[in-house]
Amino acid sequence: MTDSDRQTEEKIFEAATDVFVEKGMDGSRMQDIANHAGINKSLLHYYYRSKDHLFNAVFEKIADEMFRKFAPVFDENLSLDDKIRFFFREHIGFLQRNPRLPAFLLNEINRNPGRVKKLIRNVNVNKFWMMLMEQHPDELAEYRITKELLPQLMITIASISVFPFAARGILETLFENMDIDFDDFLEKRKEFAATFVINALKNNK
Repeated sequence: MTDSDRQTEEKIFEAATDVFVEKGMDGSRMQDIANHAGINKSLLHYYYRSKDHLFNAVFEKIADEMFRKFAPVFDENLSLDDKIRFFFREHIGFLQRNPRLPAFLLNEINRNPGRVKKLIRNVNVNKFWMMLMEQHPDELAEYRITKELLPQLMITIASISVFPFAARGILETLFENMDIDFDDFLEKRKEFAATFVINALKNNK
């Protein structure tokens, strides 16, 4: 592949990501993506045979980037408390930079659950949970978190982080009446959510 081909493919991929995140799979057209990339539709089809093929590539890349972004959560040199604080700080920051992603992912998960099952098989989430159990046996035992309860903890943490973005439209309206700036709320939430979870675990001793 030449440098020109690579640049064109990257331009298409970036344009497709913008269009799919904004409109979803069903609401997007190949012409929309070609227009956004500044190329003709024939050239778009040369690089990607179909909208479904292009969407699969975009969806899998987004999911892969999210998982790789939080790889330090599995650094054995970080304590469990530090990992919780790292997750909230980085995850909320990631969603601040990509605020439409939660709605996009939730819509597509419901639209095509088979795609998500494939991604989960590729990622092997169970391996991550087992890694946490092996890295923090004493801390998890102290917090009375068993192998069976660890998924509950991880999903609770993720939900606390994602919910403000999934419900952003409602929350912004509520906050307007309370004179609360939504962006300021998100910045403060990074520390509040982490401290809340850690304190809840300590109270579970």
